[in-house]
Amino acid sequence: MATTTGDKGVRPASAAPAAIELRKISKAFGPVQANKDIDLLVPKGTIHGIIGENGAGKSTLMSILYGFYKPDSGEVLINGQPITITDSQTAIRAGIGMVFQHFKLVQNFTVLENIILGAEDGALLRPSLAKARGVLKQLAAEYQLNVDPDETIEELSVGHQQRVEILKALYRQADILILDEPTGVLTPAEADHLFRILEGLRDEGKTIILITHKLREIMEITDNVSVMRRGEMVASVKTAETTPEELAELMVGRKVLLNVAKGAAQPGQPILEVRDLKLVDPDGVERLRGISFDIRAGEIVGIAGVSGNGQTQLLELLGGYPESGSKISGTVKVNGKEIPLMGRGADAAERRENGIGHVPEDRQVEGLIMDFAAWENVAFGYHHDPRYNRGLLMDHAAIREDAEGKFERFDVRPRNTNLAARNFSGGNQQKIVVAREIERNPDLLLIGQPTRGVDIGAIEFIHKRIVELRDAGKAVLLVSVELDEILSLSDRIAVMFDGRIMGERLPGQTTTGELGLLMAGVVDTENTPDSAGIPPGPKHVEELPEEPA
Repeated sequence: MATTTGDKGVRPASAAPAAIELRKISKAFGPVQANKDIDLLVPKGTIHGIIGENGAGKSTLMSILYGFYKPDSGEVLINGQPITITDSQTAIRAGIGMVFQHFKLVQNFTVLENIILGAEDGALLRPSLAKARGVLKQLAAEYQLNVDPDETIEELSVGHQQRVEILKALYRQADILILDEPTGVLTPAEADHLFRILEGLRDEGKTIILITHKLREIMEITDNVSVMRRGEMVASVKTAETTPEELAELMVGRKVLLNVAKGAAQPGQPILEVRDLKLVDPDGVERLRGISFDIRAGEIVGIAGVSGNGQTQLLELLGGYPESGSKISGTVKVNGKEIPLMGRGADAAERRENGIGHVPEDRQVEGLIMDFAAWENVAFGYHHDPRYNRGLLMDHAAIREDAEGKFERFDVRPRNTNLAARNFSGGNQQKIVVAREIERNPDLLLIGQPTRGVDIGAIEFIHKRIVELRDAGKAVLLVSVELDEILSLSDRIAVMFDGRIMGERLPGQTTTGELGLLMAGVVDTENTPDSAGIPPGPKHVEELPEEPA
């Protein structure tokens, strides 16, 4: 096992000159001790991973380093020199840049405008833009950060938006880059490209701190890794001298199953039957192109695919809230009963009445009202439940009691249901949504990106709850961009590309390479089973042609 120093302090992973040194950093928010006597040493020219459960204090520590928070005690050294970082401008002048999980970009500005925003050379923008264009071209060539400087942010993919964030930091001459969950919204290919960029930056002498919950990424890209648990630094090791299992145990304080433990599915009667489902969005773009599949009681069907290929529209339509103005056709049956897709009876409330639970892809936008208390969020969508009402008034005491029970059973931290949803970490926000939907015991659970931005302990917990629902005879439609998650959770896998289902596979009879080809639009219809309602096609491998405009 890798060497650690117990629950207090940390043994430096290298004696190389330190780009960053933190000494006894502590920070509390009222009664919550977010950081306690943190020591951290990050050598120059390395990629240093920081891992820990949601709420372990990682983001607080990095926010101190970037000047968002002032520590209650402790010392920060940059390149061996003590420094007091009072705000983000002080951090930037010290050569520190930060790329946040949720990008800080102005969507209707161009790349170039976003690059210079806050770093203008004077009142006249033209010289600043001209200078930035030249620097941007140089940086793009040096670090494989190619992006059109005149493109508006809203027209860029998520992966390219992240490149803009990195370019912003480099334009401000950052030598130290902090990346917070950088691959949470990236496809596997985009993540691989990001890693090549980070390796290039390291090779040029930059120092990178990578905050992530994905142990595969830690093992693949980092030189050293530090582990936090409940506000303390519990270990710091060389990545080559540890294993994912050891790191998971350090993070959680117990052994963690990295693979989903589940028996074989026992499929029953069809719960969800989808036939020839089509959707054209208000802009005239065909998002769903004749989707057909079934899900039976007691099975999990995973939808794999690169984000943006119709999975979101499929979940929204089945969940009862497609984009207003969309044109929809096809049939959907739940428990043998056809449900309306448009007009009266097609809303989310009716879906819940039909036994459909829904954990949406974006918990903060579609799953929670961030400024409302957690106990209020527990009741959203189910506020007409007789248990929550007393005559004409809502029974707040009953809702609070129900919320407290869900917090206990789903291990939501902190246990305070009076806190606003925004005050919980991403993983605990997800647990609130999952608890609300699963405990309604739906016949069909729609669940999108169930563990996006969630730590290893919470991932294990959420996966167990999904499998338990399946084993109770319920049907689950799982949408995830994480192929490992799709392969380990699903009983059957359907792959979407450009609004179509390209094929279906059994997890034990396929590979990530084969699924990757299907995700790229290359289909082998010879092995597509008929059980999903997917019509057979020609017996050869082909690249599907583009649809005519």
